[in-house]
Amino acid sequence: MTIVYVAIALLVVLVLAYILINNSLVGARNKCGEAWSGIDVQLKRRHDLVPNLVETVKGYAAHEQQTLARVTDARAGALAADNAPPRERARAESELSSALGGIRAVAEQYPQLRAADNFMRLQAQLAEIEDEIQAARRIYNSNVQIYNTRMQIFPNSIVAAGGGFEPREFFEIEVASDREVPEVSFT
Repeated sequence: MTIVYVAIALLVVLVLAYILINNSLVGARNKCGEAWSGIDVQLKRRHDLVPNLVETVKGYAAHEQQTLARVTDARAGALAADNAPPRERARAESELSSALGGIRAVAEQYPQLRAADNFMRLQAQLAEIEDEIQAARRIYNSNVQIYNTRMQIFPNSIVAAGGGFEPREFFEIEVASDREVPEVSFT
């Protein structure tokens, strides 16, 4: 009779462990989804700001059409990648970030543009949004790391395999200029 009680107790412990592990994985997956929505909100804010920035620059630098067209095309590509997986979306957003760097370069050539209130305000908003994108990306990637780790450790890996849990991709915007060594001059 004690063998039956031990077997029942062991079965109850296994079921409870399965439930706890499954709930832990579901919670971690949901945190990844929540963090992804944070990135999505900031990227949408940036996408909405870009046309205003382009129009402001157009007024001052009409002959910079190639730069402005590149920004417009990159924004269109980023919008088209809205529902794409993180890797593809990161590539599109990286192209937009690079194109926005071209706007900054144009602004350097036109002192009257840099001094324009509207441009200054848009530049400040863009800088704020870029910072918020970076913060949201760090939060998302941290949650992805926790979720993927939970899926890979034993015995969670058994529950994850049977429960249909899939690993998540990190969201990394790679801009080549971010890796360049800045030029410092004291002259």
